[in-house]
Amino acid sequence: MAMNKIITLVFVLLCQLSNAQKLTYWVTLKDKNASTFSLKQPEGFLSAKALERRERQHIAIVQNDLPVNAAYVQEIKKTGVQILHCSKWFNIVSVSTADAAKIEAIKALPFVKSVQLVNQPAPAKAVSKFDGIKSGDTDGEGPNVQRAFTLYDYGTSFKQADQIGIVCMHEQGFNGEGMTIAVLDGGFMNVNTLPVFDSLIQQKRLLGTRDIAMGDTMVFEDHEHGMMVLSTMAGNLPGKLIGTAPKAKYWLIRTEVVETESLQEEMNWAVGAEFADSVGVDIITTSLGYNEFDDSTTNHTYKEMDGNTTIITKAADLAASKGIFVTVSAGNEGNKTWFRITAPADADSVLTLGAIDSLGNIASFSSRGPSYDGRVKPNVVARGVKAAVMEVNGQVGYEGGTSFSCPITAGAVACLWQSNQNKTNMELLHAIEASASKYLSPDSIKGYGIPDFCKAKSILTGINSYTAVENALTVYPNPFQSSFTILYTSAKEELVTLELRDLTGRILKTQKQKVNASQQVKINFVADKELSNGIYLISLSTSEHVVYKKIIKE
Repeated sequence: MAMNKIITLVFVLLCQLSNAQKLTYWVTLKDKNASTFSLKQPEGFLSAKALERRERQHIAIVQNDLPVNAAYVQEIKKTGVQILHCSKWFNIVSVSTADAAKIEAIKALPFVKSVQLVNQPAPAKAVSKFDGIKSGDTDGEGPNVQRAFTLYDYGTSFKQADQIGIVCMHEQGFNGEGMTIAVLDGGFMNVNTLPVFDSLIQQKRLLGTRDIAMGDTMVFEDHEHGMMVLSTMAGNLPGKLIGTAPKAKYWLIRTEVVETESLQEEMNWAVGAEFADSVGVDIITTSLGYNEFDDSTTNHTYKEMDGNTTIITKAADLAASKGIFVTVSAGNEGNKTWFRITAPADADSVLTLGAIDSLGNIASFSSRGPSYDGRVKPNVVARGVKAAVMEVNGQVGYEGGTSFSCPITAGAVACLWQSNQNKTNMELLHAIEASASKYLSPDSIKGYGIPDFCKAKSILTGINSYTAVENALTVYPNPFQSSFTILYTSAKEELVTLELRDLTGRILKTQKQKVNASQQVKINFVADKELSNGIYLISLSTSEHVVYKKIIKE
């Protein structure tokens, strides 16, 4: 309770949102000097669960974890602008005003680095981003037949769960219990009253709500999109709908204003992700994507889908760097002029989901990759054509969109992490990719293909238990200074892929090597000069196994 009070003070009282938005600006601060918080006492701004997640994955508490300096915020507020909210990761204060003189006064403050005009008032788009998908995609499948003797009576949700191996995971006892998922969306209408969520509420697994867009906690009267998303994971209505993580805990966070499309919503998302991190979630899932706005001068370009440009993409990668597993919808632009993935689907440390039907055919609307810099996107695909979801009227319906392939998979991630709690978020991501149907031949349409979460569980277990492969891999010296050597002996002739990654999962160097049976191969890695000291992962991938070794640069 004390931690929640601290978070409330930092995110609501200090950075209180006003409805009277005129012109919106992002005020970037120079530093966090004289902060009342300290990196030596992180329990002042991070929950015990957030700290445990970092400790388990060997993630340090760093400067961007510190809240924005409260004294700086008060000085900005004295100029007469309205404080929208604050982002600690970017050290930015969002403000709103119609008075240009007040912005000039802010620019003159000694601790202000820059001020950026984010967007100007513009007519809202006539079509909601959450309008149903009318693409002509068909399911092409007969009756949704559930095989006998399954643990849950899935009803119409059986196929979308079984398609990615989640029925198998449930039957092994992995249902998301002990894992916490944050849903960042545009509203969660009637979650508090619909029977499909009765067990979620009665068992007190709905941990809380946040409306970042409005500055309060009221989310049940807003748009129904987030409710439908939630139902694919948390739903529990036997014979009709069972979610992929029916025993997980949830935070519901509204960041999207459905009636408008503004660049400010990307900052809302960043603040929502920061809040989710601070309360200790394991997984963030978001069925949101951004490319065009009401103010067309702020529109993104495909060139910006490079994993390093948009504020929401950088926020998604920062969330992953805190040890959170992030799942993102690829977008529904595949049959539109834009065609490509939308931000933050281009982030390099998130699992981006495309949409398929029950037969594995790609949906025409599913946004295509690759990212602008050539990375495989989407990462994998799941059911997004005629997905079984809860409708606002309490009936199970069928909806289309990567909005649903994303949370269906996020729930599966919770089950997978429950089964391998000592693994990092990036180890999970790589195992999910390695389990997928097109792992050896990825493309820009389905990425690595349809994941199999039971297979991913075996791959993760194999990282430790497949001793024959582990023993065949040696890395030395460890720690290293400028280079290291890898020795590997294969049991058969094969192509192996070696990747050096940082702890966020970003690939720093890749090398492929053909090896012969029973022949020891010696591979030298020379680190880039700008590689900083710290802990890294070297992975060796074959058609059957992925092996990880930690390596330290000093």
